[in-house]
Amino acid sequence: MPDKGTVANRVFLHPDCLLHLAGMDHPERPGRLTAVQSALADALVGRGRFTIPRPATLDELLSCHSREYVDLVRKEIRSGAQTLSTGDTQISPGSLAAALAAAGTVISAVDAVLTGDSRTAFCAVRPPGHHASRDKGMGFCIFNNVALGARHAQRKHGIARVLIVDWDVHHGNGTQDIFWSDGSVLFFDTHLGNWYPHTGAASEQGEGKALGLIINRPFARGAGRTEILGAFRDTLVPAAERFRPELVMISAGFDSRAGDPLGGLALSDRDFADLTDLVLGIADRHAGGRVISVLEGGYNLEGLASAVAAHVGRLAAER
Repeated sequence: MPDKGTVANRVFLHPDCLLHLAGMDHPERPGRLTAVQSALADALVGRGRFTIPRPATLDELLSCHSREYVDLVRKEIRSGAQTLSTGDTQISPGSLAAALAAAGTVISAVDAVLTGDSRTAFCAVRPPGHHASRDKGMGFCIFNNVALGARHAQRKHGIARVLIVDWDVHHGNGTQDIFWSDGSVLFFDTHLGNWYPHTGAASEQGEGKALGLIINRPFARGAGRTEILGAFRDTLVPAAERFRPELVMISAGFDSRAGDPLGGLALSDRDFADLTDLVLGIADRHAGGRVISVLEGGYNLEGLASAVAAHVGRLAAER
């Protein structure tokens, strides 16, 4: 049980995340964040707190990204370029501030959870991050927010083992790449197979110390509760039992919800709530209940808002 001074859940959001503009008709738009904020303000009355975090520092970025890549991002954004040269990620003059705010939001949430200020946290961030690798931004992503949070937990707080669960409709190739041979992170990813970024086959299992700690479960178009919740129960739970994570993080992409314009899976709001409960059960058993969830995809604004509310409602529930 949390101490008396511990909040059940904090929602971390930084206003600079609204500064990233990918284009008038681009699906990754500021309205995603305002829809989430509005939904959570209604859903969390009396059950959680909103917290404004700080931006990430250069040293923190370098825990997962190369100096050459960070310098490239700065140079291209400041030059007025409209797209990162490393991949399909649109940028604008405010994109650097937004990306630093997104990464710093997750780092701030890690500090709050690991110092006992909050048992769980949800990070309402954009741009998303799970496609960004050490040297490459792509797929709407600039810096890998969840990976930076995991590394911060290890470097600052001495966490030895982190579980990252990714239920976005797209495979989290950047997170996989960063921890491919690491050995201190268990990465579990459910996603639509044969879909962007065309990685995440079940045969991709890591190497060296991380062999077997990369677990991919791709699904056919239209898969939903039975398949995905089944994979969590049958594969993730026993893997976590062996790994014994000290912190659990979620790449919470809601484009796996039915009706998402960039999706193809069929999860419902109830399904996200039940997946959340399952992850919380793992955290309660192994990680002192500590869970940090990080927004990734989700492009149907109404569906995104309702799914996030269901997810964070479970994070904020007393246990």
